[in-house]
Amino acid sequence: LVKRRVPGVGFFRTAYFLPVVVGLSTSSILWLQMFNDQVGVFDAILQRLHLIRDPIIWLGNPTSAILSVGVMVVWKTVGATMLFFLIGMNAIPDDFYAAARTDGAGWWARLFYITFPLLRRTFALALVLSVIGSYLAFDQFFIMTQGGPQNQTITTVYWIYSTSFTYFKLGYGASLSIVLLTILVILSILQLYLLRDDTKY
Repeated sequence: LVKRRVPGVGFFRTAYFLPVVVGLSTSSILWLQMFNDQVGVFDAILQRLHLIRDPIIWLGNPTSAILSVGVMVVWKTVGATMLFFLIGMNAIPDDFYAAARTDGAGWWARLFYITFPLLRRTFALALVLSVIGSYLAFDQFFIMTQGGPQNQTITTVYWIYSTSFTYFKLGYGASLSIVLLTILVILSILQLYLLRDDTKY
């Protein structure tokens, strides 16, 4: 879907990217209602298919809560990741693939010796941005779980927020913010290192 030109590929690309333009708070509220054990669509579908008898409290269980929020985050960010790889794959000259096919290289050989090596920086960018995003996650957890149940969905920023504005430990909260800033600076430097242009053709 990212590289090949097949009928309908534009529709799927749009469907993948559409969640990106939806605000994170709006997405969180939408999925909060979908996971609702009273009127949520997931429980309704599973009950209609006779897969469950009683509604599942998706956001009330420590394990299912973090997985449920994770599903929402994947839905929200997969479009941006697809865009990164779309740009990266379109930047690979078609001459490389043509030369490889001329030399008898199969699909797997072209994938592992051309596509993956030349997408190394794209993989690094997606990975580092995902890690940074996980450190900065707040809205979805604040709206969907409020750190619960049993404090299993408290993220770094949510911890700083609770420490500073719920328990009014402003000094401790400021210290945590400095630690978080240091981590983000290190990750940014790592990103610049991984994205350096040392490709040899």
